[in-house]
Amino acid sequence: MTSPRTRPTLTQVRAVSLGRTAYDDALATQQGRASALLDMHDEQQTVYAVEHPPTLTIGKSGSEANILASPERLAELGMVIRHIDRGGDVTYHGPGQVVMYPVLHLEPWGNGIRRYVEMLEETAIEAAATAGIEARRADGYPGVWVKNAKICAIGVRARRRATGEFVTTHGIAFNVTTNLAHFDTIVPCGLHDKGVTSVAQELGPNAAPSFADWEQRLFAAFGRVFEVDLIEQGSPLEEGTV
Repeated sequence: MTSPRTRPTLTQVRAVSLGRTAYDDALATQQGRASALLDMHDEQQTVYAVEHPPTLTIGKSGSEANILASPERLAELGMVIRHIDRGGDVTYHGPGQVVMYPVLHLEPWGNGIRRYVEMLEETAIEAAATAGIEARRADGYPGVWVKNAKICAIGVRARRRATGEFVTTHGIAFNVTTNLAHFDTIVPCGLHDKGVTSVAQELGPNAAPSFADWEQRLFAAFGRVFEVDLIEQGSPLEEGTV
């Protein structure tokens, strides 16, 4: 977390809940917002939260070899595959998983990518702690872990604008009541010897708060870690804006 001496000069970030949204639509929304920052049309910092239908995404260093299910099985499960421009390998998005896409320029946080990723990890760790779940980093492995199982995947992309600041897209995927059996269709993040878990898996299905509750927990943790006030607004997909 940032110290008082390095507190960002920007104190407000817009928080937008997209609800259940197809992956392509959410991607277009964050790319539109990123383009506005990259082209310096405005300085609006935004973090989106979304729940996707079943989707497999393959990052720049990923391979379809890490998809284990047949095309027929994927179709049966209603899963689509998308090759995207974030780092990392194959991951799964689906119902019961809170996905957060911070679209930020990083100047207020020192313009460092490693620090930014660490702050995203800390956001997930703090959110998990609100339910008594002890999550942690694992040396050499991205994401956030509970023992030997990943509860939150992280994958980002950063591009520089003309003035030098990095602009971020993509983000984190935090498993709340996610159907963990759907991860059997892939080698998650290309790691053969690691598992996946969720809030429901750790606490029991009847103890896991709702998706909306966890969306708010993650927003709140993001605000604390990034030391900003989140201003919640309606979905840009409904408003027709980015």
